[in-house]
Amino acid sequence: MNRTQAKAILEEMTKTPSLLRHARSVEIVMAALAKHFGEDEEKYSVVGLLHDADYEKYPEEHPNIIVQKLEEMGEADIAHAIAGHYTKWNVPRNSLMDKCIVAADELTGFIIAAALIRPTKIEGMKVKSVMKKFKTKTFAAKVDREEVRKGAELLGWELRDLIAFIIPVLQAHKEELEIAA
Repeated sequence: MNRTQAKAILEEMTKTPSLLRHARSVEIVMAALAKHFGEDEEKYSVVGLLHDADYEKYPEEHPNIIVQKLEEMGEADIAHAIAGHYTKWNVPRNSLMDKCIVAADELTGFIIAAALIRPTKIEGMKVKSVMKKFKTKTFAAKVDREEVRKGAELLGWELRDLIAFIIPVLQAHKEELEIAA
């Protein structure tokens, strides 16, 4: 599956601008992680783009609808990564791609939330400021902090290092992601 096909599936299932932006931001981070690890950037991009594709229409069945659709299309490895993008679902993480989507999903959303409340948005954002917000339980309260920690652990990274990796990736796409000052 290529990105164009994945984008068509996403846009068929998801209409909310904030969810579309989340999908795109996770796609960007997944592609950067793939590049960093010498993996298939397009495949990682597709996982990022589609990981929440069924959430808007089928929140109670998420991610089963998109996983089934991908399996039917013969995209078993992409489907498996999406099936396990939340550790509490107890899907084994068999590949680096399976681990990267856990590392990218919640933390990317959290960093964007932190950027949106800053006067300068993502510009000049430091790891220290993200960590401070991370420790504030009332900020972006729906973000599962334990899931964020597990994502970094799955990659064998410190949380600070994962944040330091993601910030410049998002900064490079700040206009598109609407996080520019």
